Formats: sequence, C-alpha cells, structure tokens
Amino acid sequence: MSSITQLEYMLAVDRHRHFGKAASECNVTQPSLSMQLQKLEEELGIIVFDRSKKPIMATEQGKLIIEQAKVVINEYKKLALIALNKDAGLRGEFKLAVIPTLSPYVIPLFLHQFAKKYPEIELTIEEHQTDEIIELLARDKIDAGLLVTPLKNNNIIERVLFYEPFYLYASTNSPITKRKIVKESDLSENDVWLLDEGHCFRNQVIKFCSLSGKAPSVIKNVRFQSGNLETLKNMVRTQGGYTFLPHLATLALSPSEKKNMLRPFQSPAPSREVSLVHSRSFLKENIIEAMQNEIISSIPNDILSLKSKKLRVIDIDS
Repeated sequence: MSSITQLEYMLAVDRHRHFGKAASECNVTQPSLSMQLQKLEEELGIIVFDRSKKPIMATEQGKLIIEQAKVVINEYKKLALIALNKDAGLRGEFKLAVIPTLSPYVIPLFLHQFAKKYPEIELTIEEHQTDEIIELLARDKIDAGLLVTPLKNNNIIERVLFYEPFYLYASTNSPITKRKIVKESDLSENDVWLLDEGHCFRNQVIKFCSLSGKAPSVIKNVRFQSGNLETLKNMVRTQGGYTFLPHLATLALSPSEKKNMLRPFQSPAPSREVSLVHSRSFLKENIIEAMQNEIISSIPNDILSLKSKKLRVIDIDS
C-alpha cells in the first residue's frame, strides 16, 4: 500500500523535475527518496517518471497518478485540519502573499484587528508579484493571495473584496494640475513614471494610457525602474512629471498634496478589482472567510460603495 510520504516524494519530484532538489525539499537523502519512489512504482505497476529525460518528466500514466495523488494529499490535510479544529476554533498556520502595490496600504488596515481577534492563527505575510503568487498557490506553498483580478485561471477561486479607482499624482510644476479632472487624452508618455515590469499595476496604466511600455523619459538620459509606488511619488516631487496612484495609496497624502498634486480621472475612472484568492482545493475555508470579513470591514466606506458598473476596471494582462 502506497504511503502518504511516498506520494509527497512523488509530488516533490514532479514540482522540481529533479531528484536532488526534491530530496532537499523533503529533508531526506536522494538515495532514500529514489528508493521510496521505486517502491511506489513497483506497487502501482507503472513507471511514474521517465528518468532518461532531462529534466525528469512524468510518463503519460504517471501524470494521471500525480493528479490523483494531489487529491489524496489534500484530503489527508483536511483530516489533520479537522482534528486541529475539533473545538471549532480558528487556529493554525496561514500563509498570505500580497502584491507590492497593495501590501503597504491594505495590510496595516486590518492586521492589528485580525491578530487580536484570532490570536491562535499564526499568520505569515509575504510580498510577491502576481505571477509568483499564482505559482506559489499551484505548489501549495501559500494558503491565499491578496492581489488584483481577474486572473482568468480555472484553478483559482477569486473572492472580490472591493474596486479601487486610480488617481493622477502630478508635480506642482506640471500643467496638468491646472485641470480639476484629468482625461486620458491629457496624458503624455514622456511625463509618466512607471513601475518596473512584472507589476500588474504597470500593465494597467500602460493599457489605460495606450503607452508603449518603454522606460519613462521624464529625465531624458536616465532609465529609471522601481517596484515601489512610494519611490515614484518621491520622483514626482523632486523630478517632475506624474504617476498613477490607487485610492488607498492616497490616504496618507498631506492636505496640501491632495489639493495641489492629486487629480481624479474623468468618469468612468480607471480602476482595479482587488480580491482574496486561493486554490480550488482549499483547506482552510474558515480562516479565509474570517480574513475576508476583516479586510472588508477595514476598507473605507467610500471605496466599498463603488461598483464595477460605474468604473472602468482595467485588465491586468500586459
């Protein structure tokens, strides 16, 4: 009879396509892992991995076994969670990955209350870009992601939290600040500071403005790349030009900045859809529902009241 350990070894090899890396992840020696996989193949009567391929590849029959093994492992984990939560309390480890353009603005809003309300949940929060979060979910390395949707991924469940409009944050020396409301046609590619590649917010700005996506040229002989909205704000203040900010990133601006540097867009305003996401085989439904409720309750009412039909929700595809 195949053991859970053997199935976990098999899935590790499938993830890494390499026996040595799989053994390292499982904290065993490579010979031990190889021996257990060989026993598994003998018990099943099939060859799961084609060892002649570089990197190692699953055989056609092996692929079917691997997919079923994922189901078995997930169901086994459910048993452990049921035992852990037998008193119906919310407890245990929970790993959340958040994109960088949400993390500094959303996490501080709900984290303290969540930790206070659920002291037995050991919450780990990491920053990752969208593609990385999708990969981590697929590899079962995190429990959920806080990011911008829709992802158009059939393996991921999206729980929409709110819709967040964009604003233009411009230098006081920019003529565009003379306008009370900004139109798409008012924007110039040569004046926009962008996040670097890999950030979905960059893709949304490029799509909204119909930009080429080249590095910003506010300073003609400088190619500037940043993954931080706060850095872009400082560049606008000191070097001129303008950048885009999601609504939550504007809350900490001074009254002077809001009056002299921040401008709304013409309706329907460009916006993003923010969601809590997890895999379809999700095991910690009670925790994510608690987190979803805490996040929503922490978001300002003027954002929660916004509906997608009144906004121009920009896709994240590049």
